[in-house]
Amino acid sequence: MSEMTETLPPQTAAPRPPAAPAVAPATQYLSILDSRRKSPGLACFLSLMPGLGQVYVGYYQRGFVHAAVVAGLITVLSSEVEELTPMTAMFLVFFWLYNIIDAGRRAALYNEVLAGRTGIQLPADLMLPGLGGSMLGGTVVALAGALLLGHTAFGMSLSWLKEWWPVAVILFGAYLFIKARMDRPATPETADLA
Repeated sequence: MSEMTETLPPQTAAPRPPAAPAVAPATQYLSILDSRRKSPGLACFLSLMPGLGQVYVGYYQRGFVHAAVVAGLITVLSSEVEELTPMTAMFLVFFWLYNIIDAGRRAALYNEVLAGRTGIQLPADLMLPGLGGSMLGGTVVALAGALLLGHTAFGMSLSWLKEWWPVAVILFGAYLFIKARMDRPATPETADLA
């Protein structure tokens, strides 16, 4: 009998039962029910008023910047500078449409991050929004409030703003340039430019 056992092939491991289904469908279902989800359609609809869709998703700073850009472009269009009208109007239409697409895209990506999906390539600037402050934004809002208070409470004339508002655009552009220079990582090529 011992001879027979030697001729039998060695036992192989029993076949494994089929793997249990992945938990992704349940997770996916739960992520649909998550109250923190944002509707991309609603974000797009709200962005018909520039910046409101971004604010809905939680990107407050971006939303206010979008509203300010559109307000500035409308101001330029109404300032009777006829040479700038075609370019400004074209950029206004482009930016308005970009604003709508950006809100929907950010809502969709926000939902992807919220669901914990890892197989997608997220833009580098996409982070879950926070309630962090902005020194520049706080200063601008405080100055605007002080000007409006001076006008309503003390009768201060704001007629000078009609001629001097472009200074705000220049200062904002300078701020963005300086911030970009300071945020740029130091590399041997950029060290020579500094």
